[in-house]
Amino acid sequence: MYIIVGLGNPGKRYENTRHNTGFSVIDVIAEKNGISVLEKKHKAVIGKGNIEGQKVILVKPQTYMNLSGECVREIVDYYKVDEKSRLIVIYDDVSMDVGRLRIRKKGSAGGHNGIKNIILHLGHDVFQRIKIGVGEKPESYDLADYVLGHFTSEEVKKIKESAVLANEAVRLIVWDETEAAMNRFN
Repeated sequence: MYIIVGLGNPGKRYENTRHNTGFSVIDVIAEKNGISVLEKKHKAVIGKGNIEGQKVILVKPQTYMNLSGECVREIVDYYKVDEKSRLIVIYDDVSMDVGRLRIRKKGSAGGHNGIKNIILHLGHDVFQRIKIGVGEKPESYDLADYVLGHFTSEEVKKIKESAVLANEAVRLIVWDETEAAMNRFN
């Protein structure tokens, strides 16, 4: 079983913002794989299904970004999943161009508060992740305002394309083909 977590903030106010890219990708993965993400459980909205014959749980934490680790720890413990090999976290990255993907098996938080909190709650930084570029903030912007801001129409198109690619990366990862996913999408 794999737990696939898309990071974001709950509520209409945050829909389609840069910081909710993880939620948007979970929505695409759910749609492409016929999984309904509606069950409220473990401080999240979850959906259970299969991808490439592997059981998966799609997760959208409802704890707000900066407390994502609370949800992740609870769900990993409940399903007794080895987070070092069976957890995939999908999130936005301001250090990459809009729509660019980067897959990693471990690493630092890189300034991302949601990832910092997950590392805090897991006690380590060894878990698979798919980062989606949302573009570097303009110099005059506050970082919080930027990540909580909305994409331009051109950026929306790139993010939608990258969500489809992220779904393909997940399909490879659940077959223990993380290296292949990294080679193809990084």
